[in-house]
Amino acid sequence: MNKYNILNRLNKNFLVAVVRGDSVSQTTLFIDEMIEGGIKNIEVTYTVPNASNLIEEISNKYGENIVLGAGTVMDSTTARLAIEKGAKYIVSPHFDKNISKLCNIYSIPYLPGCSSSTEIIEALKYGSDLIKLFPGGHLGAKFIKDIKGPIPNVELMPSGGVNLDNMYDWIKNGCFAIGIGSDLTKDFTGANYESIRKKAEAYVNAYKSFEGE
Repeated sequence: MNKYNILNRLNKNFLVAVVRGDSVSQTTLFIDEMIEGGIKNIEVTYTVPNASNLIEEISNKYGENIVLGAGTVMDSTTARLAIEKGAKYIVSPHFDKNISKLCNIYSIPYLPGCSSSTEIIEALKYGSDLIKLFPGGHLGAKFIKDIKGPIPNVELMPSGGVNLDNMYDWIKNGCFAIGIGSDLTKDFTGANYESIRKKAEAYVNAYKSFEGE
């Protein structure tokens, strides 16, 4: 699977679950519920203890049935490890040219976190085909339209602050995909893992209704 096949699948699936948990075992259960709920893009963040092992476990378990990525990747060493463990795309809260160069070598999409036109242009120069707008909640959905005015070729994915109430605003402004984080686990109280599946289903159903408009 090359870089552009991965990007096409991210776009087709559209919803990206940004997954954080207290342990590998807990986060595995989170991911199982999200996938059961219909979300097929999974971003395992490196805030999870032993995230590399979790990436390998999820990659072996689900294979090509999902598009698995690594998030909160702070340096190229971590990016390479994640790729070796099975990550198909790399996400950072910032732009790092060394991560970008490494991902280009492996034909892996790199989604750097950017919040200004200057950062976005810098990321494009180093080959990023999809930019993570971060923090999305701070920038707001209109930021996409504002950026696509002078930079119409850029593809953008908001992450942070996305929820069911504002999801349509992002879609109508032209985002490529949507990163969903803490809202997926907001109703989790420690044992009710089914709440995560139900929330995932709610996002999938909402997106399907938007597609039909």
